[in-house]
Amino acid sequence: MAASRLELNLVRLLSRCEAMAAEKRDPDEWRLEKYVGALEDMLQALKVHASKPASEVINEYSWKVDFLKGMLQAEKLTSSSEKALANQFLAPGRVPTTARERVPATKTVHLQSRARYTSEMRSELLGTDSAEPEMDVRKRTGVAGSQPVSEKQSAAELDLVLQRHQNLQEKLAEEMLGLARSLKTNTLAAQSVIKKDNQTLSHSLKMADQNLEKLKTESERLEQHTQKSVNWFLWAMLIIVCFIFISMILFIRIMPKLK
Repeated sequence: MAASRLELNLVRLLSRCEAMAAEKRDPDEWRLEKYVGALEDMLQALKVHASKPASEVINEYSWKVDFLKGMLQAEKLTSSSEKALANQFLAPGRVPTTARERVPATKTVHLQSRARYTSEMRSELLGTDSAEPEMDVRKRTGVAGSQPVSEKQSAAELDLVLQRHQNLQEKLAEEMLGLARSLKTNTLAAQSVIKKDNQTLSHSLKMADQNLEKLKTESERLEQHTQKSVNWFLWAMLIIVCFIFISMILFIRIMPKLK
């Protein structure tokens, strides 16, 4: 199905926003934020449009718009560590916006911003004033900042910064994986202990039920035995009383005759 005019306009504006996000912008730049707001409105209109695209395409547009919006919000933070943390939670698009792109532009922007925030954090820790990864690499290689840098050299420097950042990310990922494995081991051990405790508790409850049944049975037997003993005692007392009564009558009748 052919794309609607609204979708074409959205793609053009989205491509323009991605290009602006990849460029170095002044802190007072306001157009990108306005463009992203317009993208949100166009995306909402596209979702209810009669000839809206497939849900996968709309989801891809939503991811890219949310990425640009989150990137702008991250840039407004004051601390470089907060910016880097916010950048970690951003999810760039997975599909290029235009056919001319080999790699999604949002992914390139994500890597550039990640490298920039990492360089800013390193500069804050070391107490230096360098803010751009390219300038930091240029200083390390001994190239003066005032000299013109060729496009090939700039690409090599950017690749070096991205590679260093990628190594750092892999190291952090390995540490997180180790922590996850340790947590899994502790969880399994705790689960085993809890399972054993539940089995012991179930066995104790079963034994308590059996003992309670035995106690009820013995109590009934004791009650029956007590009732039987009381009955025999009553009969014995009746016999003794009758015997004494008869003996007294006989004694009374025999005593006058003796006189």
